[in-house]
Amino acid sequence: MPIDSIWSYAPDLTNVQGRDLTGYTVVAHDGTIGHVDRQADHHGMRHLVVDTGVWVFGRSVLVPVGVVANIDPGERRITVSCSRTEVKAAPRFRTDSETMDPEYLGRVGDYYHRLPPRETPTG
Repeated sequence: MPIDSIWSYAPDLTNVQGRDLTGYTVVAHDGTIGHVDRQADHHGMRHLVVDTGVWVFGRSVLVPVGVVANIDPGERRITVSCSRTEVKAAPRFRTDSETMDPEYLGRVGDYYHRLPPRETPTG
């Protein structure tokens, strides 16, 4: 996956433009990560700020939209293509100003870009 695509939704995700994802539950293949607190697009780096509740010591995490695998509007659920452990190990998100810091966003994008690709289940 080119690093630029980590900041863009996958082409097969339809009806994402203009959709407010605030409040959607974010899940990985191994469990729930949290809820979308807000979404942003600074410096062309579109991402979600996810409130993890008490799971990650009450902090939020920044998730590039390129790891979004599916959006279910009926269930208000977003599935990501990485694990909870991988999200937890991402560069730590501390302040809202980081969502506008190209250097921080670059580190986050590089981290997610380097994650191993997920194998698709065979049927």
